[in-house]
Amino acid sequence: MTASQHVPRAAHLAQLNVATLRYPLDDPRMAAFVELLDPVNAAADATPGFVWRLVEEGAADATELRPAGEDVIVNMSVWETREALWDFAYRSGHLEVMRRRREWFERHVEAHLVLWWVPAGHLPTIEEALERLADLREHGPSPRAFTFASSYTAAEAGLHLQALPTLPAQAADGAHPTRAGSSPMA
Repeated sequence: MTASQHVPRAAHLAQLNVATLRYPLDDPRMAAFVELLDPVNAAADATPGFVWRLVEEGAADATELRPAGEDVIVNMSVWETREALWDFAYRSGHLEVMRRRREWFERHVEAHLVLWWVPAGHLPTIEEALERLADLREHGPSPRAFTFASSYTAAEAGLHLQALPTLPAQAADGAHPTRAGSSPMA
């Protein structure tokens, strides 16, 4: 895959999605979901506007990382724009997978998806992402942590973040990025 031909942006959109498994991944009832992982991830990697997604070291995805609980899987990625992520999530074959999510995942009572703006080139950590999700759950949508239904622009987030102290960067143990144009196995 080649790198995006778009003009570089000052900010990219990060997303974290958590899902509570109904069954272990090796359970036969999860087979269809597991079979869809590689094609869906390949489609994301090839989508215009895709920048990066979280993968576990030596794996093609992040399904074995369990930072939010033993039965919770995480999906984290970075996109050039809100529209690029929206198009992948809701205007591609990914939508068919989402329509089947109740077969594989429990219904969430609280927010399970969080969006936030990051400086272009910044790869968020799991800790950063979980902190944004906790912020959304505790305080509701803000320029710091929001959803598709209550989104903010990068400019709004930038103004908000200028007033906040900087958080120290933390490494995501065992997690390695995959960038547009690179193999997730790198």
